[in-house]
Order: sequence, then structure tokens, then C-alpha cells
Amino acid sequence: MSRPYGLFRVGFPYVKTIGMRRVTNQSMDVAIGKDGTVYILGRAGAISRLSWEDDNLENVCGPGKDDGKFVWPVAMVIDREENLWVTDESLNRITVVNTDGEFVRKWGEPGEENGQLNGPSGIAFDSEENVYIADALNHRIQKFTNDGEFMFSWGSPGNSEGEFNMPWGITVDELGDVYVADWRNDRIQKFNARGEFISTLGRSGSSKGEFSRPAGVEVDSDGDVYVADTGNNRVQQFSAEGRYVDQFIGDATMSKQSVAYLMSNARVLRLREMTDLEPLKRLRNPRSIRFDDQGRMYIPDFGSFRVQVYKKEVIPLERGEIDVPLRAPTLLTV
Repeated sequence: MSRPYGLFRVGFPYVKTIGMRRVTNQSMDVAIGKDGTVYILGRAGAISRLSWEDDNLENVCGPGKDDGKFVWPVAMVIDREENLWVTDESLNRITVVNTDGEFVRKWGEPGEENGQLNGPSGIAFDSEENVYIADALNHRIQKFTNDGEFMFSWGSPGNSEGEFNMPWGITVDELGDVYVADWRNDRIQKFNARGEFISTLGRSGSSKGEFSRPAGVEVDSDGDVYVADTGNNRVQQFSAEGRYVDQFIGDATMSKQSVAYLMSNARVLRLREMTDLEPLKRLRNPRSIRFDDQGRMYIPDFGSFRVQVYKKEVIPLERGEIDVPLRAPTLLTV
């Protein structure tokens, strides 16, 4: 599907919160099943399984070093067959389980040679489900076949174009271009499918378009780019051309599970009644961004043990429905 010529951005309202402390602790990443089931990867090694209505459907799997378990997981993606692929920076391996938690396969070993891993973090598929891995402590990106066979890699330590300082998040858009959250360089780098540098986005700071330890990056079907600006406690949105569009700082309400818990705990309910609620809405160290096929954006709210969900409202525009780009634009509200 081709991208629209232009976009009429109507809004991006908050929808709901999923998860709570003790159920979705330290939420690192999210994957959405074809039936709408939400899989949430926790930093301690568990994958929680929740319904869209926020029902707890029990964990898929838990922590450990055995096959199908995790010690220090970072990122998770779901394939066409509904298998969950998880990077583990402690075990230096990629583990694949099905949505019932049954072990499918694993691959990877520690080291710095081709195909070896040192602190793997981000993971992404291309259109053929080849696998891109952000090999963080080797400061490079590696590409593998779906069976885990090494194809090629690019990158080296540094801050010049095509160099990395602990690459973290990674995604591949529908055109095959690769976006990397260059964590310690506080920027996003864009490459083609062969690893050739295209452009960079951002710099260190807290203003619009600046980053503090960006951990995740995602591209939606319109070509908009989203960055989990972890150190600044926000997600930033950019156009396909890299123009700053908006930011999300958090609008959370309580999840269904949280409401049920508080209604059964009189003391905690009283403490909440005495609390300044404004800070409780905000994002705390978001680590990634994911979209479902309905245009809903899921933000794992790491520091608050939950996932915040937003819904993009946009009207695609064809050539002739919107003016050509202006040299000195001024938006007037009428």
C-alpha cells in the first residue's frame, strides 16, 4: 500500500490504559495478536497476556535460563504465525515461543564475530520476515534470515554517520528502510535495506525534536515516525520527512484491573483520594511504541507498570486536495 500524498491530522486522543503493578511490571514492549490479545513483555522476564478489555489471561511464560524463558529481555515482535520473538541481553540470544508459551526455537551466542551477540536489544522484521537485531554492545546492526542464519551487518562505535553508541530500538518500514534508536548518541538514524546511511534525526536535549536516551522507534502506515524519548518521559511524533509533529506525555486513567484492586483495598483507596493525581497520568521512561491494524498506538509505560493506548485520527489526502508545500507556512484557525 502506497503512502498518502498528504495528511489531514484530525487528532490523536488517549483511549485507555491496560495493565497494573504486579501484573505488567516494568513494561518493556508490546505485541498485538490477530484476535486483539495484548502481550506485554516485562523486564524481569515474564510475558503477560491480557485481553483488550484488560482481563488478565495469565502469563505466557516467566523468568529463567531454560529454553523458552528470559533473564533480561528487551524487545519483542510477533510474526505471521503468531510466534513471539524476544531478545535477551543477558543470555545473548533470541528466543521464539508461541502465544501459549511453548518453546519454538532459539539462536545466538555471546561474542563479537559475525552472527554472535553482545547485549541484543531491538528486533524487527522486514516484509520477508528476515530479522534485524540491534547488537547494542557490539555497536552494530545485524541482519539474519528467519532461521537465524547470519546475512550481513553494519556499524561500528562512534558518533559519525552510520556509527553507533549502543543502538537500542529498531524498526523497518514498509519500504524496507531501517530506523535505529542510537541510544547514547541521542538520535535516530535511517538506513536503506543494505545498511547504507540515509539521514539522521534529533540531537541531545529536551526541546522539540531533541532526545535523551531514545529507546524505541516505530513507523506507522502513513510514514510517521515515533520515538520513545525515554529520558524525557515522552513519545515524540515526526512526519516522514522528519518534521516535528507532536508529543505524548501521558494521559492515563486507571485500568479496569486497577479499579477493581482499589475498590477492594480501603486504605489504598484513601491514599489515592489524598494524592495529587496529575503526575499519575504521565509517562515514566517509555521504552517502545507499537501499532495495531486499527491505528491504535500502544506505549509501554515502564515506570508505571502499564500500557497507555492512543488512537490516530487522520484523513489521507490526494494530490489536489491539499496545497503544495509552502516556503513560509503560518497556520490560521478559522
